[in-house]
Amino acid sequence: MQPLSTRMRPTSLEEFAGQTHFLYPGSLFVRSIENHTFHSAIFFGPPGTGKTTLARIIASTMDSAFREINASVSGTKELKEILEDARLKFYGLQRQSTVLYVDEVHRWNKLQQDTLLKALEEGMIHLIGSTTENPYFSVNKAILSRVRNIYEFQPLKPADLLVLLRRALEDPSRGLGSLSPKVTADDSALTLLAELSQGDARAALDTLGFIAENLPEDDRVITRDRVGEALQRKINNYDESTEYDLLSALQKSIRGSDPDAAIYYFACMADARCDLMTIGRRLLVIASEDIGMAYPSAISIVTSCVQAAQMVGWPEASINLGQAVILLASSPKSNSVVTALQAASADVASKDTGQIPAHLRDAHYSGASSLGYGKGYLYPHDFGGYVKQQYLPDRLANAGVRYYRPTENGSEAKFKSFLEQLRKRLGMN
Repeated sequence: MQPLSTRMRPTSLEEFAGQTHFLYPGSLFVRSIENHTFHSAIFFGPPGTGKTTLARIIASTMDSAFREINASVSGTKELKEILEDARLKFYGLQRQSTVLYVDEVHRWNKLQQDTLLKALEEGMIHLIGSTTENPYFSVNKAILSRVRNIYEFQPLKPADLLVLLRRALEDPSRGLGSLSPKVTADDSALTLLAELSQGDARAALDTLGFIAENLPEDDRVITRDRVGEALQRKINNYDESTEYDLLSALQKSIRGSDPDAAIYYFACMADARCDLMTIGRRLLVIASEDIGMAYPSAISIVTSCVQAAQMVGWPEASINLGQAVILLASSPKSNSVVTALQAASADVASKDTGQIPAHLRDAHYSGASSLGYGKGYLYPHDFGGYVKQQYLPDRLANAGVRYYRPTENGSEAKFKSFLEQLRKRLGMN
């Protein structure tokens, strides 16, 4: 029997899931297929994201012959035979071009790739090449210059995979809908399978098929535990509320400077494959909320870790985010940024703080001088970088407001010392 992923392969754009960044109603890509004006392209991205499927859908809608080969098992001889057949169709009575789909096109050597050049230029061949490697490094520049576009396929989102899984479960002709006794699935089990498949539709569907085909006759329900068994993973019973509990425990452990507890709670989230950006956003907040001025570089390092995690995806992303977790937990702490912001925001919301001092207002337009704007402003760099001058509105300055209160922790001790010495030098309170 064919694998479920093969049987459920979409046959139309309406069935296709994912890649909505270029495949959406009214897009130039879709219109080129509908108008039969699609030319050559390179599809690249991870396995199971629809590269082969989309190529076949395109070919089925075009008034063209279709040939499909895999570069890992085909050679120059086979390619030349295809090109000769394409030439006869193009210049013969049929006047028909050929859509050539080359899977794993990066595996062809330079000579094999160059064999296509003349056919591409003449229009005999519309090439669709697919590759899991970056084509800018793995495909000849001469080929790249002759294809219309390079489309990057992204891992499918869990929501897209859920659509495919439910369709496969219900479809009576191609899917599992005709099985007797009927196979059903817990919503949480399908959601878990979609999340753990890491954007790979083939893996998700074939795992679903494997489970369904091996269920006992008296218990035809796909559960979370059975998903875990099929994937050989221990499945934790995490739901959305548990995820928030883990995030809370993670932040409080970091705030408490306990790297062991922090990495434990992060490991729980990594094991459950929680949303990468949910974790990343929390770590970025922590870098400013709990570390802040005590180690100002933390935000830059954590940003780099989060960006790296996005690029590599699970499971390797756990290493990037784990580095950020340990860095934050091991850093000196200060919440002075938060307390300063909260105090300033409270005054903005509840007090009449007065106007911006006239000497600080914008004076770069006609008429500003007549209003006194900018008059009396002292340019600090003319005084060695520092000069005594009022910056707060009068009412706040007269009240001696102080929002930022630096701690003695980490780098912030240096900022505190600098500000204290500066105020003393300028004769300020």
